[in-house]
Amino acid sequence: MPFDIAFPAQLHGILSTIGPLDIVDILIVAAILYKIYEMLQDTRAITLVKGLIVLFTVTVICSWLNLHVISWLLQKSAGVLVVALPIVFQPELRRALEHLGQGKFFGKNSSLDETEARAVVDELVKAAKNLSATKTGALLVIEREMKLNDVSATGIHIDGLITADFLMNVFIPNTPLHDGAAVIRGKRLIAAGCLLPLTENRGLSTELGTRHRAAIGLSEQCDALIVVVSEETGTISVAENGHIMRHLDSDTLRAVLKSAFSNQQLSMSEFLLKWRAKDDD
Repeated sequence: MPFDIAFPAQLHGILSTIGPLDIVDILIVAAILYKIYEMLQDTRAITLVKGLIVLFTVTVICSWLNLHVISWLLQKSAGVLVVALPIVFQPELRRALEHLGQGKFFGKNSSLDETEARAVVDELVKAAKNLSATKTGALLVIEREMKLNDVSATGIHIDGLITADFLMNVFIPNTPLHDGAAVIRGKRLIAAGCLLPLTENRGLSTELGTRHRAAIGLSEQCDALIVVVSEETGTISVAENGHIMRHLDSDTLRAVLKSAFSNQQLSMSEFLLKWRAKDDD
């Protein structure tokens, strides 16, 4: 049977077996895959995913060409990947399970209304500006959907209302809370002097100190937004999803923080694109 006749007949046979439940099943799987891609986007894991796709493609091609030795090696490597993948994707798996456990895998909620969010952003920008002017080192961790109880437990419980003066007092040099991070939940500072995990990314600039590496390290493991004020230069930076944006002025920081407290949160790359487009107009 000619190909142009056989293919439509095969396609019709496949389509005739698809029912309403099959369509729902496909849509659910597509939504899950899209959400996974959205979580992996702008992280180092997306490069690993591309590598796995290439490896799978090579395996299919080798099997089709009957390259038995290469196919055998690739099939044996699959067993190693089963063990290695949970280790390599540990931060992403943790993030997905925490979203799922909180019932927020497909949605995001903001605990503050617009007025409260604007007031908190104003206080945070004012605090960061004053800390930058005095070259006072600071780490401000803004909790989003993922709860940071394990991080706040490493510091001193405070639970105080956010104000610029309050934050500046927390980071007074040569005090017990100065070197740690402050964790912010909504409009309250819940803990200070907290310890953050350092990033293992060796490709970072040597200009980045311990505060910046700690901010990047935490952002690799959760969806928090971390504001860093350099003690050496007074530079204001923001870390998110394993990326860091440096040398922020007050207006840019305010725009980033508004995104963090809004219902439609932007990733770092999305914010940069939007901000640059605004500057071009």
